[in-house]
Amino acid sequence: MKTRLKGQTIHKTQIAALFLLPVLLAACKGQSGAGMGNMGPQEYSVATLKPVPAELKRAFPATIKGKQDVEIRPNVSGFITKLCVDEGATVRKGQTLFIIDQVPYKAALEVAEANVNVAKAAVATAKLTAENKRELQKRNIISEYELQMAENTLISQKAALAQAEAQLVNARNNLSYTEVKSPSNGVIGTIPYKLGALVSPSITVPMTTVSDIDEVYVYFSMNEKQLLELIREDASVADAVKKMPEIELQLADNSIYTEKGRVEMISGVIDQGTGAVSMRAAFPNTKHLLRSGGTGSVLIPYVFESSLQVPQNATYEIQDKKFVYKLDSGSVVTSTQIEIFPIDNGQNYIVTSGLNEGDQIVTEGVARLRNGMTIKPVDETQKATVEAAAQAAPQAQEVKAE
Repeated sequence: MKTRLKGQTIHKTQIAALFLLPVLLAACKGQSGAGMGNMGPQEYSVATLKPVPAELKRAFPATIKGKQDVEIRPNVSGFITKLCVDEGATVRKGQTLFIIDQVPYKAALEVAEANVNVAKAAVATAKLTAENKRELQKRNIISEYELQMAENTLISQKAALAQAEAQLVNARNNLSYTEVKSPSNGVIGTIPYKLGALVSPSITVPMTTVSDIDEVYVYFSMNEKQLLELIREDASVADAVKKMPEIELQLADNSIYTEKGRVEMISGVIDQGTGAVSMRAAFPNTKHLLRSGGTGSVLIPYVFESSLQVPQNATYEIQDKKFVYKLDSGSVVTSTQIEIFPIDNGQNYIVTSGLNEGDQIVTEGVARLRNGMTIKPVDETQKATVEAAAQAAPQAQEVKAE
């Protein structure tokens, strides 16, 4: 039987198919949904924790000082007549730095020398007189009183000679002080007094500073908690200092100083205002790259012979606490809280508690996981190998095609 519809002929079988089409589509949709639901657990990369060695570094702001910074001040007053060095010059011990006007001190020295000669002559005269008086007294020509007076005069003249000689030594010293010399090897700092400036022992600003920087001291501080972490295993601070490893110095331009140093001193007093303890390290500086007054950061290494590390992207945080998803034998993930070392390298955390050797953790996609979910674990090492091979295959085909 045929039915006409708007000029078209449609068989009954075709009409039945039109009515059955929505039902078939719904059935197909249901089967499709059932198929998606039966795809099974999703794949997630997992890693098995194994102990590995590690070394982390903690930075502390530091100030650089010369091993010996000596302020140069004059011992005598006068005008500077000569500058023998320039700022920043390297000097040796005993080298002349400044010369102060010597004319008045040379004159004072000549006067002192003359006074000594006069005193010597007076002593010689008094000695002759005393000897003569002794002979006369032996003959009872003069009295004991006259002899004693002569002896006293000799003693007085000898004292005057000693005083004149002391003044001579002082005059010579004052003349030598007009040549201001370096008390140690080092580098000259700024020179605020120029040629012709008047200086004296009472000046408030030193003539310059000589910094002995063949070896420098680097001063830094750490808080009480950090100090306890550093020395907790040792019986005393002195033992802790001896056991501390060599440290590095990061300069102001973020470069690492080529020479390593050692911590020499840990203060026995904690500053009540800052809660910090002062520490000092020594660094060799034979090339004089480091200068007194400079700044940088001390890098103290923390060495772990064996540690459990987890990637930072494998963790998540809730209320300042770190968590990972640990995998059990049934491929079910469990949210596990961990404690970490306060220092990290920017990629991994060192776990101090919460996980054990051999535990498996999920290393990617943790934001999509929920506690108790079942996953399909894939070893991250194998996955990385497969991905690397997949990336290499097209390149190999291109090379072959060429």
